[in-house]
Parts: sequence; C-alpha cells; structure tokens
Amino acid sequence: MGSRVGFLDRSRTVAPPDWNRWLVPPAALSVHLAIGQAYAWSVFKPPLEGALHLSGTQSALPFQLGIVMLGLSAAFGGTLVERNGPRWAMFVSATCFSSGFLISALGAWTQQYWLVVLGYGFVGGIGLGIGYISPVSTLIKWFPDRPGMATGIAIMGFGGGALIASPWSAQMLESFGKDHTGIAQTFLTHGVVYAVFMSVGVLLIRVPPTVAEQAVTRSVVNVSARNALRTPQFWCLWVVLCFNVTAGIGILEKASPMIRDFFAGTSTPVAAGAAAGFVALLSLANMAGRITWSSTSDLVGRKNIYRLYLGVGALTYLVLALAGNGSKVLFVVCAMLILSFYGGGFATIPAYLKDLFGTYQVGAIHGRLLTAWSLAGVLGPLIVNAIADSQKAAGKAGPDLYTTSLYIMIALLAAGFVANELVRPVAAKHHEPELTEVAR
Repeated sequence: MGSRVGFLDRSRTVAPPDWNRWLVPPAALSVHLAIGQAYAWSVFKPPLEGALHLSGTQSALPFQLGIVMLGLSAAFGGTLVERNGPRWAMFVSATCFSSGFLISALGAWTQQYWLVVLGYGFVGGIGLGIGYISPVSTLIKWFPDRPGMATGIAIMGFGGGALIASPWSAQMLESFGKDHTGIAQTFLTHGVVYAVFMSVGVLLIRVPPTVAEQAVTRSVVNVSARNALRTPQFWCLWVVLCFNVTAGIGILEKASPMIRDFFAGTSTPVAAGAAAGFVALLSLANMAGRITWSSTSDLVGRKNIYRLYLGVGALTYLVLALAGNGSKVLFVVCAMLILSFYGGGFATIPAYLKDLFGTYQVGAIHGRLLTAWSLAGVLGPLIVNAIADSQKAAGKAGPDLYTTSLYIMIALLAAGFVANELVRPVAAKHHEPELTEVAR
C-alpha cells in the first residue's frame, strides 16, 4: 500500500525539465474519452425500458444522477485534486467509473433497477466528476499561451466518448441481447475495458517542473476559490453554464428516441440503427465543437464566443421547433450545430475562468462551477422527458412531444446570453495580494 500511495503522490508526477508537454493532452484524453460514454446513455434507454418495464423518465435516472454527482464531486473534490495532483484524481476516477458499471451489471442481471441507478449514477458519477476536472488545471499550466486550445483538446474527449461508445454499445446489445442478461453483459464489458483504457492516463500524466513559476507568477490576477464564490462574475458564469447545458443535455439524453419520434409519422421513419448513428453524429459535433470553438476563443475572446453559443444556439432551436420534421438533413444539421455550441461551452469555460480569476486555484473554481452542470443534468432531461411523457399521455405524437421543450430551451439560452453580457473584470479587492505582488 505504501508504494501505491507513493506512485499516486503528486511529487511522483513532476515532469523532468525536458518533458514534452504534448504528451499531457493524450493522458487527459484517455480519461475523458472513457467518461464521455455518459453521452451514449440514450442507447441503453429503450432496452432498459423494455427489459425492466420503465418509463422514459425512469430510464433517465442513472444519467441524471450521474450528472448530479459529476457536479457535486467536482465541486467538493476540486481542492483535493489541486492538492493531490492529477494522477491521484485519474486513479480515483477510473476506480469509481469502472466500479459503477460493475454494480450496474449486477443490477441488470438481478433486475434490481435501483442498483443500476446506484452504480452508474452515484458511484460512476463520482468518477465522472473527479475525472472531468483532473487534467484541466494541469493543462492550463502546461499551455499558458493557449488555454482555450489546451482545455479543448482534453474536454473534446468527453464530448467524443459517445462517438466510440454509442455504436460499440449498440453492437454489444445486438450480440448479447437486449434482455436483462444482455444488458448486464454489456455493462460488465464496459467496466473492464474502461478500467484498462483509463490506466493509460494514470501512467502518463505529469505536472510542470516549476508549477509556481509557470502558473502563478505569469498571472497578475489571482483569486482563490473561496473568494471567487463572492464575486458576481462567478455566478454570472454559473448561470451561463447551467442554462447552456440544460438546453443541450435534455435533447442529447433523449437523442435516439427523439429523432425516431420526429419522423415516425412521415414516409421516411428512422430505424433503431440509424438513431444510434445519429447519437454518434451528435457526439462528433460535440467533440469537434469543443476543440474548434474553444481554440477560436483564444483569438476572438471568451465573451464573444459565448455570444455565439447562446445567441445563435437559440435561433437554431427555433428552426427545430418550427421546421424540424420537414427534412432529416435540416434536423441533423441543426442538432449537430447546437451540440457543437454545447460542447464548446464546456471546453471554453476553464479558459474563461482563467482569464477572470487567474491560474492560482482555477481547478477548484472550475469544480465549484460544475454544480451548474449538476442542476442542468436534472433540469434538461426532466423537462424533455416529463413533457414528452405528458404529451404522449394526451394522445399527441411526433414533434408535438417536444415543441414545448424546445421553446423552454430558447428562453433559457436567452437568459444565459444576458448573464454573459453582465460579466466584467474581477474587482481588485478579491485578488490574492501576495500572489499579485510576486507576479509584479
């Protein structure tokens, strides 16, 4: 046990002077690509609903709880991640995330759905949160010249995880079966494979050799995590992230059944396999948006790029609400654009925080901000699923199941746009004076 603790200790991850910083993003990607499986949850919804006799709202519970725990574990674990280092955090993430699948496998096998919720949602959700923030602060310190690009590279893995997991999960369900035993075997395979894959990041991650010099002295503005919570800037960004995520995550969680419902009454219905492919396309857009838009923010500024996410995103939702079932191409293009903004918002927020609060405790601040994701993880799926269930009970079908939800998302994005406009530089009274003095 002593050697294991030593291996995970932050001091064991300090890079030698000649370490290539471009080895750090692949380490981050190995974790984010794995935990990004969460975005493929909609592939499991129909089999679970059929095998365990669940409603759409019930089948969303593991995903919702997972996102709640992501935000909470990131918020409460952010300071621990800063203190113990990224290797420790990645190890904890891999352990929790993989164990969550194993517990879920047991739940599916015994037809005890509460175990699936506990495993995937609670235990796996802790792995999501710790894994999500584990490389962010480290990447910003390795790439102070291009923070948007650096965090975008890593966080795009979270968006792109479903690009791998969606077809892979669908194929396993076809091979093992869509009854409770087939679902259990699929969960079990996920748990084992992801444990091995995430170990790559644990072994490869390094922190800069002179963290204090690279991270602290280069930034005049440095705000502690505690003081950040006292600023209006933090809460404006909290609203921005919460509403941007709510508007995207509800549709993403419902993506597979949603596209089938939209075109169910047309001459070109969407098959289950094509719906799974649509989920993968959304994952591709989510992933591409994270690196493309966050890198663009290094050039045009964070506030301007969020104007794009929120303003153009609201208009795109309006197109879906008014003409979404008129053309499959239009539907897919609008959904992909929305998901690119959704992913870009996640990837850009660490750099936005770095601009406002400095690098001193940016990882811990980022963790606390992700509580917005926790709320959004409940609100988004709840809004879309609850309204769709109630509309179905009222005898409606097709796009009518989702129209009200789409207009709610437009309103949320408009509110987020206003919150972004209110962001201003942080007042000097919140700065850390001793760090500011060192930077001078």
